Amino acid sequence: MKDELTIVVPVFNEEESLPRFFLELDAFAGKSPIPLKTIFVNDGSTDESLTLLAEECERRDYCSVLSFDRNYGLSTAIKAGIDHCRTSLIGYIDADLQTRPDDFLRFFEHFPEYDMVNGIRRKRQDTLVKKLSSKFANAYRRLMINDAIEDTCCPLKIIKTSFAQQMPFFIGMHRFIPALVQLQGGKVKQLEVSHYPRYAGTSKYHLFNRLIGPFFDILAFRWMRSRYIRYKVAR
Repeated sequence: MKDELTIVVPVFNEEESLPRFFLELDAFAGKSPIPLKTIFVNDGSTDESLTLLAEECERRDYCSVLSFDRNYGLSTAIKAGIDHCRTSLIGYIDADLQTRPDDFLRFFEHFPEYDMVNGIRRKRQDTLVKKLSSKFANAYRRLMINDAIEDTCCPLKIIKTSFAQQMPFFIGMHRFIPALVQLQGGKVKQLEVSHYPRYAGTSKYHLFNRLIGPFFDILAFRWMRSRYIRYKVAR
């Protein structure tokens, strides 16, 4: 089966970034070596994001919108996009333009050898607090679950759909997508990607959900991993 890619884009109050994001997406679509679809998941936005999404997707046959009745959070938005994917590959990117779709072009060459390609934001264009809290959280996660993933929350990923749709989901799951692929026996490739200052709007994350939330999520992941069922049929 020929590879096709569906990009999942969670959106929560990103009205200022969306017009520029669609331009970046169009540029990538013109270069993509495989057919492209995009699912925008409106996670209960209270600004004009949904109106913009509906207007822009109406003009593009490769774009569609799912809209929640309220804000459920990033993990739920990603799950909804994966649930509605019908292509062999699933990509994930945020709409804030801190990462750009063009970097996906370097991901394709690593399939089918790898089951997932995960970005690494080594030259992050963020505040010092944001960079330090992320560095600490990543180091703590690697210590606790030994997944060897440098930047698990990088919002630039491509996964084989067969792996993505078998991942066990829970709130906070978005922090462990590479580890959840590894849990199924999958191979994860890590690639450095470009990172940019936030184009517009404000970050949805703060010190609590960067440090305290991940601490409890790691405990939940360790519990789930210890009870995860995986087997091979010998005959």
